[in-house]
Amino acid sequence: MNESKDNTPVPGSTRSKKNIAVIPDPLSGGGQALIRKPGITGLVSHRPGNDTRRKVQGATAFRTKARSLLLFILLLAGWPVWAGPALAACRNPNLVLNTPFFLKVANPGFVEIQWFGHSFFQITSSAGTKIITDPFGNMGFPMPDVWSHVVTVGRETGNHNNVYLPKGNPLILRGMKDWGGEWNEINITVKDVLIYDVPIHTRAPHELIRGTAFVFEMDGLCICHAGDVGEPFNEDQLNLLGHVDVLLIPIGGTYTMGPDNARKVVEQLKPKIVVPMHYYLYDNALPRFLAGPYRARYLETSKFTVSKGMLPPVTEIYIPKIIWPGRNPDI
Repeated sequence: MNESKDNTPVPGSTRSKKNIAVIPDPLSGGGQALIRKPGITGLVSHRPGNDTRRKVQGATAFRTKARSLLLFILLLAGWPVWAGPALAACRNPNLVLNTPFFLKVANPGFVEIQWFGHSFFQITSSAGTKIITDPFGNMGFPMPDVWSHVVTVGRETGNHNNVYLPKGNPLILRGMKDWGGEWNEINITVKDVLIYDVPIHTRAPHELIRGTAFVFEMDGLCICHAGDVGEPFNEDQLNLLGHVDVLLIPIGGTYTMGPDNARKVVEQLKPKIVVPMHYYLYDNALPRFLAGPYRARYLETSKFTVSKGMLPPVTEIYIPKIIWPGRNPDI
């Protein structure tokens, strides 16, 4: 592995500077910006001379310590702070030192997940918050007419970063900066959705390069878009990912992991629903992936709905139906 990790985190960018107050930081010469846009919670760090480089943080140290103390007191009192449908906790709270580690969910509802092909999904919470992942450019799939609140990018190539396709002036969260040169750290709440990322390595000819996986916590569900991950996760990555209910995972090989390693990741994370992606260029990838012990469900449409209370008891593989001209639409 030729790449070394860089601990300098920089998040994605917004398309507007409105409702942002910059607080000078005497240590770095830059500053912190408090996002005050409706429905968005988080602190971002600015470096001098580059407004698009931001380090997203979930909360101040004071709020974190207060929350940790409250949790400790509740645990001592015997309160079931992790029980019940009103809480989602994707991450291990001991690893999240500067961010909220659970999201209060008043009435968990249904989440809709739609696949457009390759790594491009639209995930919609029960409150209507729409997340677009890795929108593709012109690669053979029909271009959807989509509107979103957030766009995430896990790999800086044309098949993953067509960020201006979605309408609605969404918040753009890039998992990489400098066109893939360094990782960004993202941890932000947009409306009713908590979004954070985990650094991964993706495949390129003869080497592994940096990429990003994203986790979306909504309606009590933990949904992981694994990006173009090229190898099974190590222990640190598993801890950062946390609990996963729904896994969107590449299986094609060459530029991502192949079917065999994808099954290993399913064994690592033990999600209830797995959606394979990034395989239409590889005719035998899906049959090889399905050769494992999990039940496969071929869907009649490109989308499905899921809720925390209606997850299958054991892992199942969902294969949404999409169309790519010139290929079998029933795959």
